[in-house]
Amino acid sequence: MTSILRALPFLFLLACGGSKKVMETPAEVIPVAQRPSWVGARPVSDGYYVGVGMANKSRPDVLETAKKNALNDLASEISVRVEGNSLLYTLDRKNQFDETFTGTIKTTSNEQLEGFELVESWENGTEYWTYYRLSKAEHARIKADKRTGAIRNALDLHTRSKQSVGTGDLRSAFDQELRALLAMKDYWGENDAVDMDGKQVQLVNELYAELQKLTSNVRLTVLPERCELSYANGFKRELLINAAYANGGGLKDLGQLPLFISYPGTGGKVTELKNTDAEGQARSTIQRVDPAAGQVEVLVKLHLDELIGREMDRALVNALVGSLTVPELHVPIDLRMPKVLMRAKEANLGQPVTDAGVALVVREELTTKGFRFVDRESDADLLLDMNAATRQGGESNGFFTAFVDVSYTFRDRKSQEVVFEGGKQGVKGVQLSYERAGLESFKKAIPDIRKELVPGIMNAFH
Repeated sequence: MTSILRALPFLFLLACGGSKKVMETPAEVIPVAQRPSWVGARPVSDGYYVGVGMANKSRPDVLETAKKNALNDLASEISVRVEGNSLLYTLDRKNQFDETFTGTIKTTSNEQLEGFELVESWENGTEYWTYYRLSKAEHARIKADKRTGAIRNALDLHTRSKQSVGTGDLRSAFDQELRALLAMKDYWGENDAVDMDGKQVQLVNELYAELQKLTSNVRLTVLPERCELSYANGFKRELLINAAYANGGGLKDLGQLPLFISYPGTGGKVTELKNTDAEGQARSTIQRVDPAAGQVEVLVKLHLDELIGREMDRALVNALVGSLTVPELHVPIDLRMPKVLMRAKEANLGQPVTDAGVALVVREELTTKGFRFVDRESDADLLLDMNAATRQGGESNGFFTAFVDVSYTFRDRKSQEVVFEGGKQGVKGVQLSYERAGLESFKKAIPDIRKELVPGIMNAFH
């Protein structure tokens, strides 16, 4: 915090161009023998800020460099003491502003230098020196005029923000309140008591409090409160999201409010960006949820990033809004997997296979994902028919080759319609006998079957 609570130097990068009111008159170059006192000792003045700069003549831009250095030197005399109850002081005490933010403040300079004048210049064979000054009274007048304009602009934006939130347009309200705060950026370290809504307030702190209120007063609700996905609804459920603004005990629907929605899907994290309609509602269909994700939920929250204008300084704004309350909801997902009756036929070169086949692995895989196996067809939701058989592939130099063909089909018990089917054909195994080669081919087929089985079933419902 010391970097802010000390005097913050103003950075004047644009001092030599644009609309600056610069009073410059050609200065007589003094011969080397008459080296002026201000070159050796920096002048001190009660009525002026003073800046002295030097540049080496080997530089192609020697005049501009000397001037820039002099104005930077002058600017270093102008410092701001961060007031104890200012926004800048408060946020820094809360560790909201780190070194990155402090750098942003400096590079987006609080103030541009105006009204400075060239006093004198001097050069010798290798150096060029220049001496500028700025009237303290003139500087104070310019600053006061700019501050008055900033306050007027900020109050106008604040008034429009109030009107926008009254109509349920939080997107515009947030943008206007944020712009009002940024309009006062040069004065975040000061105490600026103004009349607002009939009372004296610290303007910047009040604007920041209003910005906080805009997000913290958003109320999100979701129906249903728990999202149940089951075989009966095709592992698909629509959520109805409502967004409203709590103001004075009532609720105002928020239209065109950006929402961020996410949940774990079978293909990775699913994210959606939605805007509420005129009635403050948005709908999202939850489907293809990953059953391996464990305790799963849908996250619904205000998409704060969408409320920030693209042209704004992101580093500055992100540091500013980082402490805002962002409303969010966590909707539990109850994933109820179907009951399965498995009918498996597996043979290795015509001989029945038990523990070494694919069926046992499939059963284990489905069980770990929440599927329930039953012994009676009447209790099942799905009928799983699995067939696997090996065949000889040939022999060479004492090594025997076999291939396995695996197929499986999931059918709805009631309709007998195929829900999902798949398999692997011609998976090769090589060993010292045909029997062992057949078992090896089963072993080779298992990883792919395990990998595709559950995602395939879940993605079949869409």
